[in-house]
Amino acid sequence: MEPTRLTQYARGGGCACKIPAGELEQIVAGLHVSAPPGSDVLVGLDDGDDAAAVRISGGQAVLSTTDFFTPVVDDPYDWGRIAAANAVSDVYAMGGDPVMAINLVAWPRELLPTDLLREVLRGGLDIAIEAGFPVLGGHSIDAPEPIYGMAVTGTADPERLMRNDAAEAGLPISLTKPLGVGVLNNRHKATGERSEEAIASMVTLNRDASRAAIAAGIRAATDVTGFGLLGHLYKMTRASGIAARVDAAAVPYVAGARAALAAGHVPGGSQRNLDWVRPHLAADGIGEDELILLADAQTSGGLLVVGEVPGAPVVGDTVPAGSLGEGVRLHERGRIRCPAAREGLGKHRDQRQDDEQAEESERDHGQHDAHGGRLGPHRAGVAGGTGGAHGAVCRAA
Repeated sequence: MEPTRLTQYARGGGCACKIPAGELEQIVAGLHVSAPPGSDVLVGLDDGDDAAAVRISGGQAVLSTTDFFTPVVDDPYDWGRIAAANAVSDVYAMGGDPVMAINLVAWPRELLPTDLLREVLRGGLDIAIEAGFPVLGGHSIDAPEPIYGMAVTGTADPERLMRNDAAEAGLPISLTKPLGVGVLNNRHKATGERSEEAIASMVTLNRDASRAAIAAGIRAATDVTGFGLLGHLYKMTRASGIAARVDAAAVPYVAGARAALAAGHVPGGSQRNLDWVRPHLAADGIGEDELILLADAQTSGGLLVVGEVPGAPVVGDTVPAGSLGEGVRLHERGRIRCPAAREGLGKHRDQRQDDEQAEESERDHGQHDAHGGRLGPHRAGVAGGTGGAHGAVCRAA
């Protein structure tokens, strides 16, 4: 008997099945009320941060978040682990620690045996045990597609929260997990081929990265999930009123991601991410395939941190914001720039001259120093503080 392929029972999969960012912002526009002056709400809907945060007694903040999605892999136990790691990631992205969680389940009882659901729940419980928080019940419904996730409650020091609206110009940008799980999951859904490296990445907790960032005094971070690196970075720059440059050559990828892309395994969510961020992106010399990977819809991705995290690659830097002007601007010199930062890039001009001199050496030697504070020939610029309403109201999860 052939094993059940859970991915065949869902139209989408993982965080790639999120409602597109721009569409979601239009849906919820005007549906939230800002916290009144003196309120204990620290982080609400204004900028679409990873979790809500409210100050409570005892000098603490309580964090609340939820995440759920359809199967991203066929193995029920692995799906449970991935979904739980993804759900608790929002707490880590805010610099907090999980306290408890409840399960969220939808299950097609007439199509799939409930012993598979038990395996899903076992996977989620094992991640909770690893992270050190209890799972205290939940809610389940009978539904056409299988869905699993968690609502997670955590706590944090309100003075040390990491937020997506706290980024400042002139700092490095670190990425704590490789990209590419979106295209690999799409290949898995289409062919059944597993990527053990992708699964290992998705079930890895962002706990250690979060603690390292807090210890380093970092105040701005988000996790890279359904809107891709470019989408989540744009949300951060827009909320913070700055801009950012990404060195595409420094961005790490899970093994096999480029091959999966070349074979055509592109999630619809990844293309929608790129379409959404493109008006705020200036690209020169970066092909469409590379842009798709930078916008690839991740499930249980790493932290995108404004600052340097020990052991994590530096993939770019933040710069002052200006006017994006014409939107997408293609340059002939083979680099992605951030036109929005042009007014504030006087201090970077010498670096850009160094970049141009370094290009010849990089072409000869095929090397690039991502940690030297210099952004090389493959540069992605994401403009913030321009275009659209200031402050996304979709929850980046």
